[in-house]
Amino acid sequence: MNKKQPKQKTKTFDRIYSIVASIPKGKVLTYRQVAKIAKTTPRVVGFAMHANKDIQNVPCHRVIKSDGTLAGYALGGPAEKKRKLQQEGIKFLNENVVNLKDHLFKPLLPFDF
Repeated sequence: MNKKQPKQKTKTFDRIYSIVASIPKGKVLTYRQVAKIAKTTPRVVGFAMHANKDIQNVPCHRVIKSDGTLAGYALGGPAEKKRKLQQEGIKFLNENVVNLKDHLFKPLLPFDF
């Protein structure tokens, strides 16, 4: 059994959670952006969002696909994700596409992991 794998997974997820925790209300990041900052893949970001147990401090509903569409949401599906984003003032171009021009978060400072 490889004991490094769970530790590595935890460190990666912690990096991801730190990034997502920094997204302010009214803004979103894409899975690809989070992955690039955390030095992992968008798929791993998705796994971390699904495993997130601290939704108060890690707002996983603010992570969306690179084309602005909504991905799944473990706590109620895409409709609930959309409702939460709209409550925060996020506007949609159509039924399921976030207006990235106005709502894409652009972190200014590099993250120190």
